[in-house]
Amino acid sequence: MWFRQLSFYQLPAPDQIVADKLADALAKRQFQRCTGLDWFSEGWVAPAPHLDEPLYQQRGRLLLALRREDKVLPSGVIRDFLDAKLQEIEQQELRKVGRKEKLALKEQITDDLLPRAFTRSGRTCAYFDLARGWLLVDSGSAGKAEALLSSLREAMPPLPACLPRTTLSPHALMTDWLAAGEASGDFVLDADCELKDSAENGAVVRCTRMDLTTDEIRQHIATGKQVTRLGLVWRDRIRFTLTDTLQLKKLQFLDVLQEEASQAGDDAASLFEATFMLMSEELGELVDDLVAALGGLQEDGAAAPLPTPAAASSAPAVAPAAPAGSVDVPWD
Repeated sequence: MWFRQLSFYQLPAPDQIVADKLADALAKRQFQRCTGLDWFSEGWVAPAPHLDEPLYQQRGRLLLALRREDKVLPSGVIRDFLDAKLQEIEQQELRKVGRKEKLALKEQITDDLLPRAFTRSGRTCAYFDLARGWLLVDSGSAGKAEALLSSLREAMPPLPACLPRTTLSPHALMTDWLAAGEASGDFVLDADCELKDSAENGAVVRCTRMDLTTDEIRQHIATGKQVTRLGLVWRDRIRFTLTDTLQLKKLQFLDVLQEEASQAGDDAASLFEATFMLMSEELGELVDDLVAALGGLQEDGAAAPLPTPAAASSAPAVAPAAPAGSVDVPWD
C-alpha cells in the first residue's frame, strides 16, 4: 500500500467532492479487459484485493485505483508476417507489391493479430485528502498522473484540481538549501542530488551517496548550476527525492513507520487500514511542510504550468516479444 512516488494537485473546492457521488461514478466505469480490436482499456478497480468497491473511505480520505491494460504487439512480429505475405504474393502472382497495397496488408495483418496479442497491465493509486485540499497520486510520471486526473474528470465532471503554484520555485529552494549546506524546518539533506547548467546543452552533474555539504558541491552552484533533484529526509520518517517539477520520487517510509503499521495485526484488512491511515497522515503533513517551505501557495491559486515530461501517449504499446499469457507490471 505504501506509495513509491508522489504527484499532488491542489483542490480549490474540496467540499464539492461528495464521497457517495464519487463512489457511484467510479462504479459505473469499472475496469473491463481489452477485447477484440481494442488497443487498450482502462477503468476503476478496488484499491486492495479484499475490497469489493473501487472507492475506499477513511477519515475524510478517499482512496481509488485506476487500472490500464495495453495490447502488446511487437512491430517485429507484424513485419515478419508482412514479409511472408509479400513473398507469397510475389511468388504466386509474379509481381511487386506497391506501397499502398503494402500499407493495406499491414493494417489487415495487425487487425488479425490484435485479438491474440499479449497484454500488459498496471494500476495507479491516488487518494483525496479533503481536509487538507489535496489529490495525491502514486506516480512520479506527469503523464500517468494526468491520465488518472482525466479519467476522474470523465467519471465526475467537473473536477477542479490544479498543480500547486508556490511562491518559490522548487529548483530555487533546493539550490538555496544546497548552497547553505542545510535544509530548513523538518527537512534534512540526504546524499543525492542533480545539478544542471542553465545554458542550452549545459553540463549535468549527478551526485550519489555523497556528502552534499562539501565545497565541491557549493562550487558547482557558484558557477551557475541549479539543483533539479535533491535527496531529502523528513522528520526521520520519510526519505525521498524532490524534483524541480514538484514531484517526490523514490519515496521510502522508514522503519519507524513500518513498525507502527505492522502493529495493527496480521490479517490483510487490518494491516491495509492501518497502513493507509498512517501513510496518508504522514504524506499530508509532508506535503503541507514542503509547500510551506516553498513560501506557501500563491493567492490566485491558479494552476502552475510546471515543466513536465510529455504526457503518456494513447498510441498502441510496442514491446519486445514476451512469453505467452498476460503479465502485470508496475507503471512506475
